[in-house]
Amino acid sequence: MTETARPMRRQEIREQNERLILQAAEKVFAEAGFGGATMQLIADMAGLPKANLHYYFTTKEDLYRRVVQEIFEIWLHAADAMDHAEDPAQGIAAYIDAKMEISRQHPHGSKVWASEVMHGAPVIQDYLETTLRDWTEGRVAVINRWIADGRMAPVDPRHLLYMLWATTQHYADFGHQIETLNGGRALTDQQWSDAKQSVKDIVLRGIGAL
Repeated sequence: MTETARPMRRQEIREQNERLILQAAEKVFAEAGFGGATMQLIADMAGLPKANLHYYFTTKEDLYRRVVQEIFEIWLHAADAMDHAEDPAQGIAAYIDAKMEISRQHPHGSKVWASEVMHGAPVIQDYLETTLRDWTEGRVAVINRWIADGRMAPVDPRHLLYMLWATTQHYADFGHQIETLNGGRALTDQQWSDAKQSVKDIVLRGIGAL
């Protein structure tokens, strides 16, 4: 006698619907931008009635901010290993690995963030002025500690962070260009692994951490 699957609880249904909506919104916002995206387009992409979107997210701006917040928090957590590492060879390498994997798994979220910032951050300026600024100051302190300990060359921590962001997020924001130069094919698992190693070698040798 086969066991009957238990019905989904209300909280599980809510979480599943929210995830469907966020995944669809991430793609629509990445392709159409905030101005071009509509709740109807996102509902169609998610395969849900438009009324469901308004049940979970009252306005398009609420949904947009949630999409931006999600990718932002994923990026913030990527630096956890960096905070507790004894040296840059370990910490920055782990950060590069994590950031490039995020570009692989969440390319649309990265594009939404990039487009928002390139347009002057009209919706998320408060994130930049508070959470991002505080996060950056914390990472600057970590890098300065490694420099003071003689574990890496004396470089400007902010410019190092900007370079890391630009390099790792390039694989999401310019994914189409990379695929075109790869013969029209997405990078394979091995190519992703090779790319991560190349970026780590270039950065770590450049800052004297290897």
